[in-house]
Amino acid sequence: MNLKLSTNSQFTIDNLQLNITGSKSETNRLLLLKALFPNVTLANTSNSDDSEVMQMALNGNDEIIDIHHAGTAMRFLTAYFATQEVREVVLTGSQRMTERPIKVLVEALEQLGAQISYEKEVGYPPIRIIGKKITASKVSIPANVSSQYISALLLIAPKLENGLELTLVGDITSVPYIQMTLALLNELDIKTSFEGNVITVYPKKEVESKVMTVESDWSSASYFYSLAALSKHAKISLTSYKKTSLQGDSALAEIYKQMGVETYFEGNKMTLVKQSDFKPKTLNLELNNTPDIAQTIVVTCLGLGIACHLTGLHTLKIKETDRLEALRIELTKLGANISVTNDSLTLIASHTMNQNIKIATYNDHRMAMAFAPLAIKVPIIIENAQVVSKSYPDFWKDLKSLGFEIL
Repeated sequence: MNLKLSTNSQFTIDNLQLNITGSKSETNRLLLLKALFPNVTLANTSNSDDSEVMQMALNGNDEIIDIHHAGTAMRFLTAYFATQEVREVVLTGSQRMTERPIKVLVEALEQLGAQISYEKEVGYPPIRIIGKKITASKVSIPANVSSQYISALLLIAPKLENGLELTLVGDITSVPYIQMTLALLNELDIKTSFEGNVITVYPKKEVESKVMTVESDWSSASYFYSLAALSKHAKISLTSYKKTSLQGDSALAEIYKQMGVETYFEGNKMTLVKQSDFKPKTLNLELNNTPDIAQTIVVTCLGLGIACHLTGLHTLKIKETDRLEALRIELTKLGANISVTNDSLTLIASHTMNQNIKIATYNDHRMAMAFAPLAIKVPIIIENAQVVSKSYPDFWKDLKSLGFEIL
């Protein structure tokens, strides 16, 4: 399904209010914790494909579990099923998923005593897991790979007989996502510590009954920051958000100040307001802790006609697609002067854009949503637009409510 997006030349957003689905990152962590501690109740969970796949896998009894494109589910479920003594499962997914590495996590679990084998290529899904009781409690893992490997181990840790002491080797990537995992454990009164490069999670057989409410997704909010920045005037209210968020992407509030958008909090609502006195300037950002918003940021910069240099992007190479290469290809189609390395992206300021360009999405939800706001500047076509269901199924409906023309 391709969608053509356009707006009128004086596009503004006045006092729009939207409720954004719960954070996929928080939801998937809490779904796993609920599977380990069934008396936990969840509210405002994500309605994304990834979270639905995760929930079905945890609630079902199938031997072969297909998680499609859901990378978080692949990592978290690998750790979960390694500890389930009565289960033997094969975890598989889409073609792209079979190209995304899992070896670092598998080796860490094997250090603890897990029994995991590769069905095809060593280091990649599909994998066969025979659940075992794990009594070992110390393991080390490279810290500069996906933080989801680290979170996967931390989430199962309280149910391990002797807890877990996890040593992170090297520079740590995406620290906010690790801190989110630990904070959710702490909310369930599970004791943890994070000192230097060593994380300890203490064992806990049971937790008290508790309702855990998922904050709305900051990654999804990023597209509305972009819309506000690119609009002539904008005032957009989004719920449910906290000023003191567990999500690393809450850094958006500070980053988008540099692109003319102020954020105001009241209760569980945040309001994005375009500033009339905004003066564009080159953006230099280190996004090691927030790589998922890089696509949105660079597209916003193109639309504003400002240059940017973004670093700390090495994990984007192993996402739903090679996001750095995908950005280079698609932005070049629009007329951008862009270069990428293995961990950085540089955009030269430009004040013209090609119209009616077809943007390929590479089975990547964030490619579709990051490019959509450019329709404020030029008509644009998003290919395979349904891919947004991975994290934000209502995205196109919400854009229509803003006044976008979608054909």
